[in-house]
Amino acid sequence: MATAEANPKKIQVQRYEPESDPDKHYLNEETGLWTWLTTVDHKKIGLMYLASITFFFFVGGIMALLVRTELWTPAKTFIEANTYNQLFTLHGAIMIFLFLVPSVPAALGNFFLPLQLGAKDVAFPRLNLLSYYIYVAGAVISIVSIVSGGIDTGWTFYTPYSSTTGGAVTIMTFGVFVIGFSSILTGVNFITTIHKMRAPGLTWDKLSLFSWSLYATSIIQILATPVLAITLALVGMERILGIGIFDPAMGGDPVLYQHFFWFYSHPAVYIMIVPGFGIVSEVITTFSKKHIFGYWAIALSSLAIAFIGFLVWGHHMFVSGQASLATMVFSFLTFLVGIPTGIKMFNWTATLYKGSIKLASPLLYIFGFFFLFLVGGLTGIVLGSIALDVHLHDTYYVVAHFHFVMVGGMVMAFLAGLHYWWPKMIGRMYNETMAKIACGIIFIGFNVTFLPQFVMGSQGMPRRYFNYIEQFQSFHQISTIGSYILGFGFVMIFYYLVKSIFTGEKASPNPWGSRALEWQVNSRPPLHNFHHTPVIVNGPYDYHKPMDEFQLGLAENHNAHSDVNGAEVSVSNEEETSAE
Repeated sequence: MATAEANPKKIQVQRYEPESDPDKHYLNEETGLWTWLTTVDHKKIGLMYLASITFFFFVGGIMALLVRTELWTPAKTFIEANTYNQLFTLHGAIMIFLFLVPSVPAALGNFFLPLQLGAKDVAFPRLNLLSYYIYVAGAVISIVSIVSGGIDTGWTFYTPYSSTTGGAVTIMTFGVFVIGFSSILTGVNFITTIHKMRAPGLTWDKLSLFSWSLYATSIIQILATPVLAITLALVGMERILGIGIFDPAMGGDPVLYQHFFWFYSHPAVYIMIVPGFGIVSEVITTFSKKHIFGYWAIALSSLAIAFIGFLVWGHHMFVSGQASLATMVFSFLTFLVGIPTGIKMFNWTATLYKGSIKLASPLLYIFGFFFLFLVGGLTGIVLGSIALDVHLHDTYYVVAHFHFVMVGGMVMAFLAGLHYWWPKMIGRMYNETMAKIACGIIFIGFNVTFLPQFVMGSQGMPRRYFNYIEQFQSFHQISTIGSYILGFGFVMIFYYLVKSIFTGEKASPNPWGSRALEWQVNSRPPLHNFHHTPVIVNGPYDYHKPMDEFQLGLAENHNAHSDVNGAEVSVSNEEETSAE
């Protein structure tokens, strides 16, 4: 801690006062389609990402409903087998690469990371816009594959089938290849922003846990995504040039593809879920009005997940013929990666304990996250057990586990964050009653959809099968009914959020009473976020301090960022606080 003797410099700061004209905000500073297409404002880029991923979420969701409808009967219901294969492949690829991977980091992260850091934008604004256009370009290329023969390999593109089958496999893999560069550039931008753009006084121990989660996620994006790019490039070369790296007839090995693919794709699970963990931390502290329990344990556990996540890819390959010793090591590491996640769950529960809890819709989504992600995590431990995985591998048990983690975990956290920050982004409040009803519908629909799949999988029902024996028909029909309930819940959310843009009540700067930095500017923030460089005096979770004593401070000197490190901060109402 700096002292006045060590650094006698003082900087005058004022208590935070919201902008006197709330109608001056980032949405009306510039108008017109061209200004949106050429903007470098991180908030507008975040909204463009949000609109894009929402579109692809509904496209992937419609394909899921078609798959579930086809499975209403044991034989053909209304589509052909090849069409069914293409539908589940596109559902998986679109949901993974066009929705889940960019959803929280690229959409919510882009919007709120600079606000939480007290910065006016990300470190590389033009690179940020380029990342979005690369994402769009990759998405367009991927969608072209639908009208260019389709793809029926499954979203994992396993060789040797993907390197020998017909269809538009090369186009789809090239589209995903392009999307990967968007992920890499976003990760580079976020890490640089966190290191170089933090406001004066915002030390690492005052960083929001959402920012910590984006930091850990960015590390994974930078290190893992190039492996996927190389792998998909090799598949394209295999198909076009016949290089034979995955062809046993030419001395290649198709299992090598699995090693490459899962070395990316298991860390990619954490690209999807770790930012959701950050959202959980933000929402829980705000609606329990308590300082987060075990701040450093939660922050460092995100980094631990990022590190250990690179070491567990082999648990996808227990039946691939890998060495017994390697299988045992991967099983152990699979159990190990659950420990940092368990730390988070216990700390979140401890934060809620004796808190002043307000059951608003964002917190209800977090409660849904707790139950669904816990089921997903525990069933993951089951699949990490070698003997059980041999029986359950490639069954509907794996399908249910994956969806409990990704949809029950990540999507519920994403919806919590979307509802939590919607008033800040749009400046309007949504219908809280409808939000709570939709949360209940999604929770019920999700469990009705996927709980029967655990039973089917444990009884041997393989995944991705067009036909099945009649003993599974009732389970499939229950699952299909649940999928329509789930779909209705998502449509309901879309309805009342869009409606709120036009008719919702205007949101105050801080409708939830949060202490986080992004809530200390007007809802619909100004174009450059802050009119003066903020000086951070308190952390985002200092709920133990009365609101009238809670200080953020706004530096009177616009160049204070370079002057305040280690300096004593003097509050203009004659209170003095030493900067940590």
